[in-house]
Amino acid sequence: MKKIRITELTCSPEIIRGLKEMGFEETTPIQTQTIPVILEGKDVVGQAQTGTGKTAAFAIPVLEKIDPKDRSTQALILCPTRELAIQIADEFAKIGKYKENIKVLPVFGGQSIDRQILRLKKGVQVVIGTPGRIIDHLRRKTLKIKDLKMFVLDEADEMLNMGFREDIETILESATEDRQTLLFSATMPKEILAIINKFQKDPVEIKITRKELSTPNIKQTYVMIHEKDKLDVLGRFLDAYEPKRSIVFCNTKRQVDNITSDLQNRGYLTDKIHGDMTQMARLGVISKFKTGDIEILVATDVAARGLDINDVESVFNYDVPTHDEYYVHRIGRTGRAGKDGLAVSFVTMREFYLLKNIMVYTKQKVEKIGIPNLKDIESMKIDALSEKIKSSIDEGNLQPYMTILDTIMSDDHSSIEIAAALLKLELGNLNSADNKRDPIREVHIDENRYSRPKTGGSGSRNRGRSYSSNSNSGSGKPSSGKPKRSGDYKPKKSPSRKKDY
Repeated sequence: MKKIRITELTCSPEIIRGLKEMGFEETTPIQTQTIPVILEGKDVVGQAQTGTGKTAAFAIPVLEKIDPKDRSTQALILCPTRELAIQIADEFAKIGKYKENIKVLPVFGGQSIDRQILRLKKGVQVVIGTPGRIIDHLRRKTLKIKDLKMFVLDEADEMLNMGFREDIETILESATEDRQTLLFSATMPKEILAIINKFQKDPVEIKITRKELSTPNIKQTYVMIHEKDKLDVLGRFLDAYEPKRSIVFCNTKRQVDNITSDLQNRGYLTDKIHGDMTQMARLGVISKFKTGDIEILVATDVAARGLDINDVESVFNYDVPTHDEYYVHRIGRTGRAGKDGLAVSFVTMREFYLLKNIMVYTKQKVEKIGIPNLKDIESMKIDALSEKIKSSIDEGNLQPYMTILDTIMSDDHSSIEIAAALLKLELGNLNSADNKRDPIREVHIDENRYSRPKTGGSGSRNRGRSYSSNSNSGSGKPSSGKPKRSGDYKPKKSPSRKKDY
């Protein structure tokens, strides 16, 4: 698909200036197809995953069509989470930085409603909010959308999964019929099709295929391990690769709490984010993660749709997600802004069918890799330190340190001994683990014989047989005794939760 250079967009100079300052050069596929259609005033149904640039796809035309002289609410963007509302508001602020007299306000639960009411009374043209808080403002009559020009539903499928269908329809029914309605969703279940048929007028359907969604700069990998070894394996990867920023995804809030505590006890700069935390606490953690005060963020999937940090080096799926699209959202947190990223999934035999489903869904191969052993970590640390030393030598300005070295050498220590001592302080005792048996064993499985659900659905039942996890055999033969039906595992569906996560 032909891309459009930012300077070729039919937008005002102020918008172009804001985009160029953000580093935009060309439009993404979703932006190329949607921006001209939205500017024409047509309703749009856009199917695209997170990380494809769809926020800018609707933010650019919305800002372009806003009348700055009219202080009433002209555009309403509805999204599922507070984090996403904040992210969208930030994107609007950056794109519209040089558009004068346009006010944008994110509204969501967990924040003072009195402050929001005060801002709304002063006049806000663009409101971005979660369903629960928007309903609250409509009932209080502090938000009026009778004269709304544009309505955007972002991450519509996620809002339905969270039980917001009634709220969405209530909000849509409160707005004037003479409006432009834009809907964006990763998937198109029947409930969304019903909303499209009821509330949109001859919408233009735009779908970004999975091929276009591929992220070649993200190395997707997995390791087969036992559940009890996951924490130790995570530590191995963190020690081996030493990422400056990484995210660890878990399926439950309890797991997030436990993993965060365990990593902190092991000395890692770690914090967490999930739906039970207050909004103030969550924003504080995200701020620390962005500034580098913490290096590891442990999170549930609530963070996958709301974090926009360009230098996350790696993502670890501590638990394999039970929904295929969540996997795409998770790994999309790394490899952003053209940088390389690493995604590692920790897979048990019980979770293997979920990984098979993910590969079918994404049409991408996830590469199996080995667990770094103790000697691997040692070698990688030595290599990394060697590169740092060589780089420091190339930079020069070593004279002050050479003077200190001369002083120490006067105490009858050779330069080789001093250098070796410094390396010992940096690397610790080497070879101490050589004679120790590595307690972590990889799980071996015959991937070709391990069956997966025929439907390919995330929650389908799998009747594959359990195979030997003995790391010494690797034969893929059924274990002795009565075969375990480990594949007969069906994740429980979470009840609909009608609240702002």
